[in-house]
Amino acid sequence: MSHAHCHDHSHHSLAPGSFQRAFAIGVALNVTFVVIEALCGFWSHSMAVLADAGHNLSDVLGLVIAWAAARLSAVGPNERRTYGLRRTSILAALVNALVLLVATGGIAWEAVRRFADPTPVAGMTMMIVAAVGVIINGATALLFLSGRHHDLNVRGAFLHMAADAGVSLAVVVSGALIAWRGWLWLDPLMSLAIVAAILASTWGLLRDSINLALDAVPRGIDPVQVREYLGALPGITGVHDLHIWGMSTTETALTAHLVKPDGQIDDAFLADVEQTLRSRFGIVHATIQLERGDAEHACVLHSPP
Repeated sequence: MSHAHCHDHSHHSLAPGSFQRAFAIGVALNVTFVVIEALCGFWSHSMAVLADAGHNLSDVLGLVIAWAAARLSAVGPNERRTYGLRRTSILAALVNALVLLVATGGIAWEAVRRFADPTPVAGMTMMIVAAVGVIINGATALLFLSGRHHDLNVRGAFLHMAADAGVSLAVVVSGALIAWRGWLWLDPLMSLAIVAAILASTWGLLRDSINLALDAVPRGIDPVQVREYLGALPGITGVHDLHIWGMSTTETALTAHLVKPDGQIDDAFLADVEQTLRSRFGIVHATIQLERGDAEHACVLHSPP
C-alpha cells in the first residue's frame, strides 16, 4: 500500500486585515445602535422596536463570534490538535443558531401577549429608530460587500446585515401605519413577522452547522460525483473508504483509498488529482491512499459504497 498526501494552505479562513477592521467597525456601530434602540423601545412601549433590538443584539453576538472564530481558525496545528483550531468556526455557527432560536422564542411570546393586551406605542419613534437601523445595518453590510464572493464567513456577514436593513425598513413602514391609522395590532404582528424572518434564516444555519459538526459532506459537494471522478482516473480500478467533511466552515477535507494495480506512485498524477479536487469540488485538503488490490492483503476498510 502507498500513501499520498496533498493539500493547499492558501484557503485559510482568517479574513484579510481589511475585513478584520470591517468586523471591528461593524460591531462598534451595531452595539451603539442596539443600546439606543432598546432604550427607545422601552420608552415608546414598542414591541417591534424591542424585537428589532433583540435581533440586532443577536447579530452583534454573531459578528463577534464569527470574528473570534475567524482568528482562532488561523491557529496552526500542534501535537495535540493536529488540525489546529479550524473547527471553531463550525462551533461558532452552531452557537449563533441556538442563540437566535432562544431570542426569537422570547420575542414571539411577548408579541402574542401584546395581541391580547395591546399597549399604545409611539409610531413616530418606531419610524425614526428603525430608519437609523436601516442606515447602520446597510452601512455594515457595505463593509463586507467586496469580499462576499471570496469568503463564506464574509458573505454570511454581508447577507445577515443586508437582511437586517430590510427588517428595519419593515418596522419603519409599520410605525408609519400606526401613526397614521392607529393600528396597535400591527406592532405585535410585525414582531411575529420579524420572528418568522429570523427563523427562516436560522433554520439553514442550524442544519448546516449540525451537519458540519457531525462530519457530514458539506453542502455544495456531491459525493457521488467525487467518487465517479476518482474512479475514472487513469489506472484506477476501484474507490473505497471515501470520506468528505468540513474542517471548518470554509475548508473541506477528503480521504480515499484508490485501487491502482500497477502500484506506481506518480507525483504528477497526484498533483493533478489535488488540483482538480480543489478547483472542481472546493476540497483543499486531500489524503489519498493507493493500493494494488491484492486479494491476499485486502484492505480491511474495503466495503460497498
